[in-house]
Amino acid sequence: MTRLIVWRHGNTDWNAAGRVQGQTDVPLNDLGREQAAAAASVLAALRPDAIVASDLSRAADTAAALAALTGLPVRTDARLRERHFGRWQGLLLTEVAERHPEEYARWRAGDPDPGADVESLDDLGKRLGTALQDAADAAPGGTVVVATHGGGARQGCGYLLGWDRTVLRTIGSLSNCHWTELRHGGPQGWHLRAHNVGPLPSAPAAEAV
Repeated sequence: MTRLIVWRHGNTDWNAAGRVQGQTDVPLNDLGREQAAAAASVLAALRPDAIVASDLSRAADTAAALAALTGLPVRTDARLRERHFGRWQGLLLTEVAERHPEEYARWRAGDPDPGADVESLDDLGKRLGTALQDAADAAPGGTVVVATHGGGARQGCGYLLGWDRTVLRTIGSLSNCHWTELRHGGPQGWHLRAHNVGPLPSAPAAEAV
């Protein structure tokens, strides 16, 4: 049975400020590095066979905390990047609401393709889901930890599980440095084993942007 741990990166200053990151390369802050170290000590006990990460530094550096404990290399994959938020990247969410009110309202209502050059949820799910499957295929029957991003993690897992995006909207966001666990074995394919797991009880998760 293959175990796939889909791990959101640690906190950044833009997370804390409510600023849209998307594919902007924003580093971990001190809290994020502490979160990564704490989560890595838990994940190391699962004896992972492989570590894969988004090439954005907040995810790659989160994965590096686990690599330091396990001695495993980190393979990066640009397909694991967060959703591209187009013209919103770098803006505070309050600024997005002011400057792009129609697109923002559609996004809040769950429109999968709200405009403003924001990547569609279908494209995001396929991109992340394919990358997650490839990561798992590299260690069949093993445990693979993938460090990625909150919005991408949800859509990618949904792609593997075959869940419609309306179902995914009912699944809470991952808190920083928490993870979703999927398992695959036998004809049933992928199934959800756990969600929003971390070394400490999770605080309410900010919207993954």
